[in-house]
Amino acid sequence: MEIKLPVIKIKMRSMSAVVCFVLAGALLAITFFNLSIGFELKPFSAKLLGLSETFEAREMAKFERIVTPAEGVFLPVKWGDLGAQMIKAGVISADKFEGVYKNKGGLDEETRSLLYDSDNGNIKITKENSGVLLNLLWALGLGNKNTILEKGPMSDKKYGGADRFASTGGWTLAKGNTMNHYSKHKFISLTLEQQKIVEIVSGNIYRPCCGNSTYFPDCNHGMAMLGLLELMASQGVNEADMYKVALVVNSYWFPETYANLAKYFDSEGTPWKKVDPKEVLGVDYSSSSGYRNILNKIRPIQQKNGGSCGV
Repeated sequence: MEIKLPVIKIKMRSMSAVVCFVLAGALLAITFFNLSIGFELKPFSAKLLGLSETFEAREMAKFERIVTPAEGVFLPVKWGDLGAQMIKAGVISADKFEGVYKNKGGLDEETRSLLYDSDNGNIKITKENSGVLLNLLWALGLGNKNTILEKGPMSDKKYGGADRFASTGGWTLAKGNTMNHYSKHKFISLTLEQQKIVEIVSGNIYRPCCGNSTYFPDCNHGMAMLGLLELMASQGVNEADMYKVALVVNSYWFPETYANLAKYFDSEGTPWKKVDPKEVLGVDYSSSSGYRNILNKIRPIQQKNGGSCGV
């Protein structure tokens, strides 16, 4: 069906006027077409006129969907009553914890259950709860007794003491002095074999906010990942699956980083679902220096959200 609009000669004073006139004419044509053949008139939008969103925005959405699915991911570990245990021990002050989210609408029912209930099932991480899980796992990693905290780099005297790091000094949601809870509580007990696995895996998992592995958990992300690794080991998750889970969780904590890494691997012919989680989590990709090197090889995707190292 051919539609001919009347020819109207108007002296335009500026290029913007020309653009407005063309858009108005296109909208009129589309409206006439829809009404004349019985189609429902669609709302006016940029896409209706062929003015699609930018390539960068589409690319960002594409890789974001790949690394951080909107529906979330269930992790192969049960939370049980760990929240309640940590409140009882004082690693978490319930009042302080809830206070952090008071101005954000308060805790939802799912989070309240993780914090207070005793029969929680498998953890599910989503874009919406990734920050809450970060804080809960941070408290777990900090408070659970483990030789990594007591004999690893955190306790090395050359750094001045374990209390001098963001992962300890930054945890302000405990009852009393945070260091009174540092590696003090047996929330999770590990066999010698499980402990060995945690030590091996933690040494191979990096985070883009700094240059250290989880074996040196000097920031909240490192301490939270340590807590997650301990939880997985205690519930029989094997080493290979630990890396898979860690990559999922890191991706939700650092969505921009892993969207860019997915873009890089895609440009190299490897889709995200086929990457080696252990390799991606290693120093060459997930450390701050390794990630910067990757950014030099691609046109980076920029997003509005990222990983903060504070509560």
